[in-house]
Amino acid sequence: MINLEKKLKANPQTTHLSKDALIVVTGAAGFIGSCLVGYLNEQGYENLILVDEFDDEEKELNLLHKKYRIRVEREDFFDWLLRENLPVSFVFHLGARTNTAEFDYSVHKRLNVEYTQKIWQFCTEKNVPLVYASSAATYGAGEWGYEDSHKVIAKLKPLNPYGISKNEVDKWILRHAKDNQMPPFWAGLKFFNVYGPNEYHKGRMASVIFHSFNQIQSSGKVKLFKSHKPDFKDGEQLRDFIYVKDVVKVCYWLMQHHVPSGIYNLGTGKARTFNDLVKATFGGLDLKPNIEYIDTPVDIRDKYQYFTEATMNKLKTVGYTDEFYNLEKGVDDYVRNYLRERKYY
Repeated sequence: MINLEKKLKANPQTTHLSKDALIVVTGAAGFIGSCLVGYLNEQGYENLILVDEFDDEEKELNLLHKKYRIRVEREDFFDWLLRENLPVSFVFHLGARTNTAEFDYSVHKRLNVEYTQKIWQFCTEKNVPLVYASSAATYGAGEWGYEDSHKVIAKLKPLNPYGISKNEVDKWILRHAKDNQMPPFWAGLKFFNVYGPNEYHKGRMASVIFHSFNQIQSSGKVKLFKSHKPDFKDGEQLRDFIYVKDVVKVCYWLMQHHVPSGIYNLGTGKARTFNDLVKATFGGLDLKPNIEYIDTPVDIRDKYQYFTEATMNKLKTVGYTDEFYNLEKGVDDYVRNYLRERKYY
């Protein structure tokens, strides 16, 4: 058995992955996945295998002008890997069923848990480094705080089937890693509240900024959930909002640096209110805020997180030093440069 967190220190060594390296991105047509594909292209990486369900016309626009080697349907991917036997150099596994209002756990088990386990087993057998998406939804109501220590993961109590599935993956991976059944490098990233371009297709699951922008365009005001807890005022619920441009930078950094394997938080480390978020959205449109508060839908009311804030010491300790967008700058960039013109990253 090995202790994965025993020696964490700020001494990252650059790995210099060749520009010809064959890189897999799952969830490649989705929000974060398509932004990562675009960022990899900007860094000179075009030998990409994109994995997703390519049957959504809105998601198709996320990949417009992106450069890659081939697309592979999600359900065909493992058979395709076996058949082609290509020398994959790195895997970013970002594909998942992310709908927090999907309460059929069997869906999450198949698409999130079992699929990730297959990815892990492939990377272990073929000696391929892996970065996969976990989620801050694993922290539930925050009874155990928001520290990305491996010791806490087995104690966490997520509030919905999506969060449960992500935590089951983390627990399964830690068991295998401790027995040294793992890829040469791996990192699970607990994404907090990610926002930014290429989420036009997400519907109800899109960020509050996206919905706020659309509400402002149609009615001139934004509806936010009331607080149903006495210690929070309306609109003062707190989340750690992180811009997708920072998320893909961290993913890329982990590909280019040799750091200790493990599960890492990925947020800004500073919680902000939904009121702040909406005010920044109005600011991006050069308008004064106009906010109305409505009841939180009953189907999610008792599973709603009122506070999340990433503890970011672990990622900083292993050497990540870049500053994250603050809320105002990130939202302003998103609104002015993407939403207003309906542009894609």
